Amino acid sequence: MSYNLGQKSKKTEGVRSLLAAALVLACAFGTVTNAAAQKVTPPSAPAEITPEAGNTAFAVGHALGTQGYICLPTSTGGTSWTVLSARPEATLFARVFGHDIQIITHFLSPDNSPERVARATWQSSLDSSKVWAVKVKGIPAGSDPASCPNTGAIDCLLLGQVGTQEGPTGGKFLAKTTFIQRLNTRGGSAPADNAGCTAATDVGHQLLVPYSADYFFYRRAE
Repeated sequence: MSYNLGQKSKKTEGVRSLLAAALVLACAFGTVTNAAAQKVTPPSAPAEITPEAGNTAFAVGHALGTQGYICLPTSTGGTSWTVLSARPEATLFARVFGHDIQIITHFLSPDNSPERVARATWQSSLDSSKVWAVKVKGIPAGSDPASCPNTGAIDCLLLGQVGTQEGPTGGKFLAKTTFIQRLNTRGGSAPADNAGCTAATDVGHQLLVPYSADYFFYRRAE
């Protein structure tokens, strides 16, 4: 009998855990998808990485990911780490009721143009809507105390939308995105001493360097 009670207790705890997780996710979904009704305030940034007038920030996610590099020959006969732009990888989180909830995934995928060009992609974890974007301009890390203060990190960027897609059930969370800012970057830079890419035998080697950043998503002001 005690065995059965223990089993029931474990099952009850499991059900409670699942219900709690479902509640957090439901709250997160409501919170994030209603972001347009909330005030998202990006830090002041230099004009070159600020979206043009008429665009308003509607969402922000704190990203944890890696910046990819490949060891390639240089024009002077040496070797150097080169940004592997084809491998953006990051997960974006929002803080909801004391929990870090995954809201967006950042990766590479073919866009929805007829040519199916591989582009940096952001996909909502909540409704599967997508946005593809390319770099418009960037500033070196450490060059602006408000938006890009951490010297030695990867650049802070303004990216412009080149395609969007609704989720399979009509989700539109990212489908109206016009611009994306990558701000407050930390880490992600290749080794300053070129370690691991100093000889011809290193050519072709790849390196993934951890980074974090804040991504701000904009849409046309209504």
